[in-house]
Amino acid sequence: MKRYHVYILTNYNNTTLYIGVTGDLARRLYEHKNGLIDGFTKKYHVNKLIYAEESSDIYAAINREKQLKKWRREKKVQLINSINPEWNELTVD
Repeated sequence: MKRYHVYILTNYNNTTLYIGVTGDLARRLYEHKNGLIDGFTKKYHVNKLIYAEESSDIYAAINREKQLKKWRREKKVQLINSINPEWNELTVD
């Protein structure tokens, strides 16, 4: 079964948040960490995984990404803190 992930990245000092969705979280993180993707994450050095949700339905994952992007920062921080209160970098299997 295919797995999709909605994820949140931050920079080294936890000031910037980025929300994305992918079908291969390990590959996507590699791309972010190595600056292989031009744009926001490369420009602001946002490559620390601090939150991830898994889904088997791509449409559900995309809808969740859109939902999270609409949230105010405070609500996103509460979500992150609910599973990762220290904002430690998460590892991917």
